[in-house]
Amino acid sequence: MRFMFIVKTDHQGPPSPALMEAMGKLVDREIKAGRMIDSGGLTPIATGAQLRLEGGQLNFIDGPFVEAKEVVGGYAIFELPGREEAVASMQEFMQLHKDLMPEWEGICEMRAFMPNGHGCD
Repeated sequence: MRFMFIVKTDHQGPPSPALMEAMGKLVDREIKAGRMIDSGGLTPIATGAQLRLEGGQLNFIDGPFVEAKEVVGGYAIFELPGREEAVASMQEFMQLHKDLMPEWEGICEMRAFMPNGHGCD
């Protein structure tokens, strides 16, 4: 099964050097094991843009987005045997944050891809 982990936070600034090093080792291990397909951190919302469809109209908005409280800071895509392994992987990732950057607060959301690659929910 393929899973996407979406990391959301309102923390400003980059991860600590110790957390970056630990995450780098985790990513290397998971890629070499064939479990992680892709991952990445995202730039601040000030550098982003949105295209909204509201009331039948497309509206383009440059960042930053005033209503944003928690933003997606990064993602990872895994190929894992099932949900149990995905939860264990997500727990390991968040434990690194707890141990190496205790002031950080956020959410790691895990979502499975649709089996046929289609669908919106």
